[in-house]
Amino acid sequence: MVEFQASVTDLLSEEPRRGLRPLRHSRSGKSMTQSLWLNNNVLNDLRDFSHVVSQLLEHPENLAWIDLSFNDLTSIDPVLTTFFNLSVLYLHGNSIQHLAEVNKLAVLPRLRSLTLHGNPIEEEKGYRQYVLCTLPRITTFDFSGVTKADRTTAEVWKRMNVKPKKARVKHGAP
Repeated sequence: MVEFQASVTDLLSEEPRRGLRPLRHSRSGKSMTQSLWLNNNVLNDLRDFSHVVSQLLEHPENLAWIDLSFNDLTSIDPVLTTFFNLSVLYLHGNSIQHLAEVNKLAVLPRLRSLTLHGNPIEEEKGYRQYVLCTLPRITTFDFSGVTKADRTTAEVWKRMNVKPKKARVKHGAP
């Protein structure tokens, strides 16, 4: 959408780049789009993201595609999980450090396409299997289709690597 922004609030003063199709606007002047491309900037956090998105988009609740690739994000901000219609999320080429960050995305019911390659987490053992176990509804991961074989491998990996949660026993109960 815009180039080289260090803060999400910088978007409010930027004019969107022209795409293949003209950008439609509502009577209030807000964009009528379901995608937000903030790739190739230097964003290191998503502070005020919801506020900015609501200022820019007529229907932020319909946001289906967010591209935050090639920024400086070190984690997956929980604000992304508030967009329940999100189906495509690009986070490749960032600085996400911990594989457990992926757990946050499990609440997104429509998420089908996710990219995370080019982050430090890609180097963790079981990276692909962990993501596929955590997000069983995705059909494309790191620009590659998820196959039945991928799902089988992920399930085997899960049985071998994820310890089941122990049932808590109440002490002192009659």
